[in-house]
Amino acid sequence: MGRYKDESPAVRVYTVCDESRYLIVRNVPALGCGDDLMRLFMTYGEVEECKPMDAEDCAEFTDVYWIKFRLIANARFAKRKLDESTFLGNRLQISYAPEYESVSDTKDKLETRRKEVLARLNPQKAKSTSQVTKLAGPALTQTDNFSPQRREMEYQFHRGNAPVTRVSSDQEYFASSSMNQTVKTVREKLNKIEESGNQKRLQPSSQTQPDLKRTRVDNRRRI
Repeated sequence: MGRYKDESPAVRVYTVCDESRYLIVRNVPALGCGDDLMRLFMTYGEVEECKPMDAEDCAEFTDVYWIKFRLIANARFAKRKLDESTFLGNRLQISYAPEYESVSDTKDKLETRRKEVLARLNPQKAKSTSQVTKLAGPALTQTDNFSPQRREMEYQFHRGNAPVTRVSSDQEYFASSSMNQTVKTVREKLNKIEESGNQKRLQPSSQTQPDLKRTRVDNRRRI
């Protein structure tokens, strides 16, 4: 049945302190169905314990069960899905039970929540920062310890030993045929200039040297 317009919806806000991996399930039919209830909750995560609570006050023909999950995330998921759901004809009433937590349980719960919040705020930054720190951390530390003179010496050493790659002049560099033809023409001209320079260097020295100016005979009379 729909809710009246003038009625305000019931809202319950949970904090990390209210949540717990311990759950109390009320309004369970008193039919000895503890195993069935445990199998139902195990579909949402690993259940460590599931036992009835005889000391708890409950309605007639109903039982109260105490359930302990291994992870708080599984307990949160199970409560959200099974609260007010029908189980053997009765509506289950599920609530958190943080009063059963130990100090270590509370500490683990708060630490897990802190990591979840950080992961949601920076999903990629946390991963990239950790990877960059692991990969580049040792290399940066070693580089910072080098002096400028040593860095220059290593740079010159690697520069001198670097492999020289040569590319064939017949290789086509561009997808356009006109550009490849232009490159080919320029290479042919450069080859001609290089060949002419080689021929001049191979000529005899008498031909390559310029003609010396003929010495003039001084016929002037001297007093």
